[in-house]
Amino acid sequence: MLSLIAASSVLNLVAAVGSAAVDPVYWSDLGMRPYLFEIGSFQLRFYSLAYLIGVIFAYWHTSKALKTPGAPMAQRHADDLFFYCTLGVILGGRLGYAAFYTGGDTGIPSAFTDFSGEGMVSWKLLRMWDGGMSFHGGVLGVLAAIAWVTWRDKLNFLRVFDYVVVSIPMGMLLGRLANFNNGELWGRASDVPWAMVFPDARAGEIARHPSQLYQAGLEGLLLLVVLMLLFWKTRARFRPGLLVGVFTFGMGCARFFNEFFRQPDEQLADLVTQTGLSMGQWLSIPMILTGLIVVIYASTRPPVGSGANPAT
Repeated sequence: MLSLIAASSVLNLVAAVGSAAVDPVYWSDLGMRPYLFEIGSFQLRFYSLAYLIGVIFAYWHTSKALKTPGAPMAQRHADDLFFYCTLGVILGGRLGYAAFYTGGDTGIPSAFTDFSGEGMVSWKLLRMWDGGMSFHGGVLGVLAAIAWVTWRDKLNFLRVFDYVVVSIPMGMLLGRLANFNNGELWGRASDVPWAMVFPDARAGEIARHPSQLYQAGLEGLLLLVVLMLLFWKTRARFRPGLLVGVFTFGMGCARFFNEFFRQPDEQLADLVTQTGLSMGQWLSIPMILTGLIVVIYASTRPPVGSGANPAT
């Protein structure tokens, strides 16, 4: 459902671009809204659906991959793993946002110590409905979850992560499409023919890059296709860490590139002025270097599992 609505939104965007020779495209003219349906005060939001569908897809794909020869864990391990990974994504994403994007020189009170929220829950760290999730924090949360399960059950960390990491770009794809559908996390000012004016008052009446779609394409769809082909059409899964390295390197490069088009976080605009790079780019540099090192390491090690004695 989310994919169909997102595809329809993209088609509406293409049609609007084709009919607007000079004027920018207005997001509000695309007929989108941030929720699928509402009952009273409850809204089923697309961003929540993106998380849910992403986790379900990852669980389904990993379960399917475990039926292939040489799998590094049993289905019972996968069941535990995805419970902890779901917690890792949510907790890591929230804690990462609080650590990287609040407090210090950001101009926003630290979410760890801010109790100014309204209603029954005043601690800003717990008010996830106010927004604020960090991709890099979510990755660290997943790493912690996999490390815990593999240590507890004496499994090979890199091989287990190889089987899990293939599915992560699907979550990125759906999440960025949901961001576009919400009209949030817009791009920098631009005069490209497909530039859009977003409804958020902070964006102003300025045509901007629809950078959410760039991220969905590079960090989501492209990386998903690459990893799926490597997993199912090559023997990459028998070289521990190779798929992890490709994901980390590819995601870091895609995020670093896309940040040139994405509007920097308002509270961190000074960082871009002072260094020329956004917080997302600074956090992506270690990912690029780590991914490259892991790819080299995995490529120089002998294959394991069913790939130990390849026919050719």
